Amino acid sequence: MEFRYLGNSGLKVSEIIYGNWLTHGSQVENDAATACVRAALDAGITTFDTADVYANGKAESVLGEALKGERRASLEILTKVYWPTGPGGPNDTGLSRKHIMESIDGSLQRLQTDYVDLYQAHRYDHETPLEETMQAFADVVRAGKAHYIGVSEWTAEQIRAGQELARDLGVRLVSNQPQYSMLWRVIEGEVVPVSRELGLSQIVWSPIAQGVLTGKYEPGAAPPEGSRATDEKGGADMIKRFLDDEVLTAVQGLRPVADDLGITMAQLAIAWVLANDNVAGAIVGASRPEQVESNAAASGITLDDDVLATIDEVLGSIPTTDPSTTASPPTRVV
Repeated sequence: MEFRYLGNSGLKVSEIIYGNWLTHGSQVENDAATACVRAALDAGITTFDTADVYANGKAESVLGEALKGERRASLEILTKVYWPTGPGGPNDTGLSRKHIMESIDGSLQRLQTDYVDLYQAHRYDHETPLEETMQAFADVVRAGKAHYIGVSEWTAEQIRAGQELARDLGVRLVSNQPQYSMLWRVIEGEVVPVSRELGLSQIVWSPIAQGVLTGKYEPGAAPPEGSRATDEKGGADMIKRFLDDEVLTAVQGLRPVADDLGITMAQLAIAWVLANDNVAGAIVGASRPEQVESNAAASGITLDDDVLATIDEVLGSIPTTDPSTTASPPTRVV
């Protein structure tokens, strides 16, 4: 496993980050989830990403239990705040001081730790003054409950405004957590250049495009049983944007590229996002330990310029690149 610095900070994270969105506490039984975490540790993964909203806190609890007994200083634990939690009352969502301060305590309790390494704003809150949000995050850091702060799915303008306030408060944003893959490249035009300028790295989610870039979804064919596309607990909704026959046909064109390199299509997809030097880590999830092992093997794979050019040629105009598709809900969802 190789490691990269997170933004301009001194914190290193594993190139492959284990994430438990849509799995722990909902789709995967606890024993299987624990087995996946153990497989991640065995593969050299030290960085684990979760959020309080995942399965309404259950995902954090499962991760905390799975990591119990590990040397805390040898791990990087990341979590997030914004989406509704608890019973979903009027103050159970957003980035108000009240919600942030109460949420960090809840996350720490569920994760069975005194601090998280990175605390992230899961979306931008249009209904709370940014000054209030950044002051609360700065206070979380000063209280020793988080070492670093970051954001997720913020636009370039929002990142710039947040970093300016953070610096005034004596802290810094070190990361952004966006969706990024061969098929979803919306951060490349604006977010990545601004992040480079301001000292943030990307921690990317869905590098395999919800499993589409594994090649297991074929044009004109029904989705495989037990796949993300057949999951009615949320997975099917997230993947449907990629289940177009034109997209699936283009993805099949990547198979010879992976075969020539002697790697899986999933490893090719992960290596592709890691080829962007502003990406510190790629978040991968799993329902089986062998998936973790295979995905972790993407660390250290280098794609040369010819391979990257071939991938662009194969996919053509298929990838989504419009920066305006990076957006947070205009109002809080309760």
